[in-house]
Amino acid sequence: MNASTRMNTRPQYLLWFCRLFVGLLFIFSGLIKANDPLGFGYKLQEYFEVFHTTFLNDYAAAISITICAAEIILGIALLLGYRAKQVSWGLLLLILFFTFLTFWSAAFDVVKSCGCFGDAIPLTPWQSFLKDIVLLVLIAFIFAKREYIRPLFLSAGLMNALMVIGVIFSFGVGIYTYNYLPFVDFLPYKVGSNLPENMRIPPGAPKDEYVITYTLKNKKSGESQKMTDKEYLKTEIWKDANWEIVGNPENKLVKKGYEPKIRDLIIADSQGTDYTSEIIENPYYNLVVVAYNLDNANVNGMGNINAIAVNAAEHYNVRTVLLTSNTTESAEAYRKKHKLSMEIFNADAVPLKSMVRANPGLLLLKNGTVINKWHFHTLPSYEELESKYLRQLK
Repeated sequence: MNASTRMNTRPQYLLWFCRLFVGLLFIFSGLIKANDPLGFGYKLQEYFEVFHTTFLNDYAAAISITICAAEIILGIALLLGYRAKQVSWGLLLLILFFTFLTFWSAAFDVVKSCGCFGDAIPLTPWQSFLKDIVLLVLIAFIFAKREYIRPLFLSAGLMNALMVIGVIFSFGVGIYTYNYLPFVDFLPYKVGSNLPENMRIPPGAPKDEYVITYTLKNKKSGESQKMTDKEYLKTEIWKDANWEIVGNPENKLVKKGYEPKIRDLIIADSQGTDYTSEIIENPYYNLVVVAYNLDNANVNGMGNINAIAVNAAEHYNVRTVLLTSNTTESAEAYRKKHKLSMEIFNADAVPLKSMVRANPGLLLLKNGTVINKWHFHTLPSYEELESKYLRQLK
């Protein structure tokens, strides 16, 4: 028996380990992102900004769903041993692409989080890059040994059927969550969250720690050196009149302090008056409509939300506010055009996109807690809202 035959017949434990590890991780990564394709799409838009390809912004959601599906499909195919040569090439090209992106993010500090595992497992750019390096090594081994990968089942019909199911499933998850809401909400505005609590910094919480670095120059010798603020005081070099600080001191974060889950939500009226506490801490049921961009908001969805708001206000005096990042002028013009019966406030687009993955979306709040939230495709009827929540007011 020659070496090639022995290689074909003996158990390839290392190859199987790599296949299982890479396959399962690709499926897991794809599913986590497919759970929230809009969120991953927002992350892609950050990369589009970095690489000056913002013309792709309108296609971010479609690209997001496709990338997530590709990860899941490649992971399933690797585990099944389906078309090993083509799948190995696909894995290698994809991981090379991901490794380049994460290295660029880390080296040039352009995208703070790669979104590899969505908001479920946030990674820093360097952590993402190291993860991709490990995957690159494993995939390179799989690629080198692709000749020895055999189909898990001998029946070609069964293998094809399993892959068809895998493809439908992979695209189906992303399409479903895009048109509805994530199966699991990992964001600080999820149902059951108390928003004031998520915005609060507890007493005594650690604060950010910085190191200040000075550049000093000797007036006589022309010698220059750098030292931190602590070294500057400890050496008492400031007493020597020959040394002077030149340029602006460098301020570098060395230790991150406590960071609340919600740190960027400010709700203001057209005059800039802060209404954040008044709106999110309302002790009664109140409806919060989120439309980060009114220009692209679904018109039918907004009309349905408005009908709910009108009935809730008429029968139960429920307050409804609309939060948007549009300018005051354009928001007011939109309100008049669509005859909206709700107050309009302004907030930054970033927290609005996190509140609900829909444009528009609807949140039901009470005493700062998110009681429920809906995509414009899954809005409750007024009767459903009344019977489940509002009737308790009487």
